[in-house]
Amino acid sequence: MATTTAAETRLKEPMKGFHYRITATTFGANFSDGYALGIIGAVLPALTVSMNLSGWWQGLLGASALIGLFFGSIVLGWVGDLVGRQKLYIYNFALIAVASLLQLWADDPLTLFGLRLLIGFGLGADYAVGPTLLSEFAPRRVRGLLLGSLTVLWTVGYVVANVLGTYLSLDDFSSHLLLASSALPAALVLVLRIGTPESPGWLVSRGRIEEARAITRKFLGTELDIPEPTAATAATEKKAPGYGQLFARGQRRNTWFGVLFYSAQVLPYFAIYTFMGTILTAMRVSDADTQNLVLNLFLLLGGVVGLWPTQRMGRRPFTIISFGILTACLAALALLANASPAAMMIPFVVYTFVMSGASNITQVYPPELYPTALRASGVGFLNGASRVASALGTFVLPLSLDHLGVSWSMAWLAGVLLLGMIVSIAWAPETKNSVTTEGWHH
Repeated sequence: MATTTAAETRLKEPMKGFHYRITATTFGANFSDGYALGIIGAVLPALTVSMNLSGWWQGLLGASALIGLFFGSIVLGWVGDLVGRQKLYIYNFALIAVASLLQLWADDPLTLFGLRLLIGFGLGADYAVGPTLLSEFAPRRVRGLLLGSLTVLWTVGYVVANVLGTYLSLDDFSSHLLLASSALPAALVLVLRIGTPESPGWLVSRGRIEEARAITRKFLGTELDIPEPTAATAATEKKAPGYGQLFARGQRRNTWFGVLFYSAQVLPYFAIYTFMGTILTAMRVSDADTQNLVLNLFLLLGGVVGLWPTQRMGRRPFTIISFGILTACLAALALLANASPAAMMIPFVVYTFVMSGASNITQVYPPELYPTALRASGVGFLNGASRVASALGTFVLPLSLDHLGVSWSMAWLAGVLLLGMIVSIAWAPETKNSVTTEGWHH
């Protein structure tokens, strides 16, 4: 068995069978996540009629899983640092599968809202521990590619849900059936995750060295080399994990950057794509279903193409440049509100393509901003905070479209992206070549 004695050799570490397994189960989870979140937007028009939903209930149901994500990410991210990644990595999908299936019998908006809160709560755990566990196992040379690909799989699930909602003839029963169908990928992920081991990096951070050695020996065929911890790492690992440490000296800037950058990215994303049909109608697009399909295809294409800059470019320049392009696209859409639908579709398509590619970085940056002992808490906190922004945008946008119209709605969303660019210029660190699992090498 090989023994690695320097962190830099992780750049040359090959992908092994277990790496592919942990990648596949995390990829499957992200498809399931995207499908579960996207399906509510797909069925909302039909449910609005069958349940006689007010604008208030439409906004609440659209934001319901995002609200659950906030609480799940915040609470379970901390739990992931306290008790480990492995249990949450498995059990969260049991909750998601059961709550998803129960949507079939949710005949009133309050029951559906409660179930989607539970789905979001379970997804919050995966948003915290999924990228965390993958980042702690992945070879550093492909870490950015693998983490960025999570968003591509999420987008595939989201687009599949949108397309089904667009091209299936939905009534009340078929809408509930489509909602409950999200239990199928969740159950498959649950089965595939059984037997996943604990993160050796987390075990080392808790002083459980022999357990970590046994796992790397069994699953990776290597021996651990445990270097002397730095003073900063040792101090962090002696403390019980807590959110106060995310704002300690040396860490608070990364945390505030992560909160603001992540929130600025996802607020327009969820708001726009949850109510894409409404926006296209407000833009006077005659064949809204076809244009919706075009936008969803560009959403997929952008995610795939965006993997290249995610892997090859630095995290900092990629983030700043993408924010600039996205701001310009929505500003153009605001200015063209009285132009022809064809003219308005140009910046909308570019925005969709670039936003999808730029979203890859939201799975890459958060795990790289934190040391091992704080990583699940940090990733969970950033996801939770960003979901507050997502839920707020999803709730406010339909009201904004009703009262302000497309032009001003796109203008304030462009302002959110501009804020993200300014924050990134001021605070974004470069983490591309950071060592993601301090205190252990294999």
